Amino acid sequence: MSIDVRTTEDVPQFGLLIRQHRMRIGLTQRELADFSTVSVRAIRDLEQGRARRPRQDTVRLIADGLRLGLRARADLETAANQGRTSWAVKASYEAEPPAPPVAVDTLLGREQETAVITDELGSGAERLVTIVGTNGVGRTRLALEVATRLHAADRTPVLWCAVAQPPAGAGGDRLAALVRGCVDQLLDTADPAAGDDLAAFVETVADRPPLLVLDGLGDRTVRPERVAHLLRGCPGLRLLVTADRPLDVPGERPFLLAPLALPEETDPADPLAVNQVPTVRLFVERARRARPDFTLTAADAPLVADICRRVDGLPLAVQAVASWLVVYDIPMLHQCLHGDPAGLLQHLAGAEGGTRLRDALHRRLALLPAADRDLLAALCARGDTFGLPDVMALTGRNLPDSGRAVRDLVLHGLVRPSYEAGQSRFRILHLVRAAQLCGPGVEPVPADVAA
Repeated sequence: MSIDVRTTEDVPQFGLLIRQHRMRIGLTQRELADFSTVSVRAIRDLEQGRARRPRQDTVRLIADGLRLGLRARADLETAANQGRTSWAVKASYEAEPPAPPVAVDTLLGREQETAVITDELGSGAERLVTIVGTNGVGRTRLALEVATRLHAADRTPVLWCAVAQPPAGAGGDRLAALVRGCVDQLLDTADPAAGDDLAAFVETVADRPPLLVLDGLGDRTVRPERVAHLLRGCPGLRLLVTADRPLDVPGERPFLLAPLALPEETDPADPLAVNQVPTVRLFVERARRARPDFTLTAADAPLVADICRRVDGLPLAVQAVASWLVVYDIPMLHQCLHGDPAGLLQHLAGAEGGTRLRDALHRRLALLPAADRDLLAALCARGDTFGLPDVMALTGRNLPDSGRAVRDLVLHGLVRPSYEAGQSRFRILHLVRAAQLCGPGVEPVPADVAA
């Protein structure tokens, strides 16, 4: 004979209430069955969580058999309705797999990144991927492209939660509310009085595991044990996160999203050649929104290439700068960007992207350990690019410790890596320097500054 090993966490509130009331008045399951005319098996299944959606007449008969008062009867009805609502959500979810939000623009220059993450999640090689990178680099757009491809390939359900946005009010999408409740529990921000949305989420999606996207996690932290519980409870579930930094939970695959590829300073000024570079293609596409007749000429090509380098290939910054072509020509835009780049990061139409970008850079610097902030300041004073030997010379650290320090700068989105002639080199973002995150004339870091 098999033994039921369900815990109280597996049993819906309705089953728990029946058992509590029955035990309170000293009834066995057989006695409650006699009083209520509901079968012993039905009562046992309800109490143990094997039956979760009782009919209304069953609820009424059990309440009568327990001799419940008006308030206790109302609580029992509410618990029963929750079970029926969960079943309705589950049925709707399985009938029509949810799709990701619809993209409003074309993704440029991210084919390799999209293919890697799509393959890893689609094959099941990775179940938890966190896209990290500086604000404005396009984390959300990449996640959306991956989700869209997975949904199109085999109708994978996509449950999208924009973490930074406030949850929908009452009367909204029940599935969306369930997803948000589950995410709040992962973040430990759920209302203590709320139900166990994480368990309800697993019950709803377990038969057809989705891609769950947590977009815009920022610098929030998750409860590792709850993430592990979610992945165990729903073995086919895949989790895609966009965040400021890795979650640091077991099984996570951090994916560093670098800015778009930039034209090299040695590239020819041929407009056709320059226009093949993803950052320039994005600039030209956005320039034509401001000026439909815009054409990249031989005279403008080197200036546009330098403009793209000055904004570090960050898509949000490229879009903001290109919007100013409504009133500027290319030479004037280039000149202003060299003189006061911060002002041009504010979209001409008044969008807040530039403000968010500058604030995010300052916030990222503030999150650095003091030793890493000092190192960044010293590197800024030396120039735009550096290698690990430069870090070792500045700090006196050994090679592994120097590598860890640079990795922190890279993951914070303040430095971008490159590989030149078989050597690893790193470039401090122009916008980091322009925002005066690193002051000029900083003294070299003392040799005893070690992380």
